[in-house]
Amino acid sequence: MPVNIEIKARVADIEALKQRAQTLSDTPVEIIPQEDIFFRTGKGRLKLRIISPDEGWLIYYERPDQDGPKRSDYHFSRTGEPDTLKKVLTEALGLRGVVRKTRYLYLAGQTRIHVDEVEGLGHFMELEVVLREGQTDAEGQSIAEDLMRRLGIRGDDLLEGAYMDLLESEK
Repeated sequence: MPVNIEIKARVADIEALKQRAQTLSDTPVEIIPQEDIFFRTGKGRLKLRIISPDEGWLIYYERPDQDGPKRSDYHFSRTGEPDTLKKVLTEALGLRGVVRKTRYLYLAGQTRIHVDEVEGLGHFMELEVVLREGQTDAEGQSIAEDLMRRLGIRGDDLLEGAYMDLLESEK
């Protein structure tokens, strides 16, 4: 099972963060509109990420709801028929909610830096340190903490859950 060490934080100045992320990135920014459909589950989180009418990702993940760097275990599968899969999963499991965002993706070594504009919530940043074979959680946490410092993310900016949780709490 693939493993990430992740953090999520609120962002006050998104343009400044994008500039800092670009200086750390090994590649030019990729701008990706995303719609994440969350389904009801007994444990973990299950979402269908729709990128386009013929591209989607079904992603199941488990991670603790805590601020700071945390381990996320996940599985994913691509689909060429995201709308059909959405209908099937909605019937089988029930729809929890939808998160729409524009993601600015920067790649820095083994870390994906996401700068997100989330509809109805505001601006956020996520780090996903993709652990390599044999790498420990502590090594991933150290990488995440270093990038947080370099990006200007403070401890009081950190968030615990998923965007879906934040949307539900605002209702």
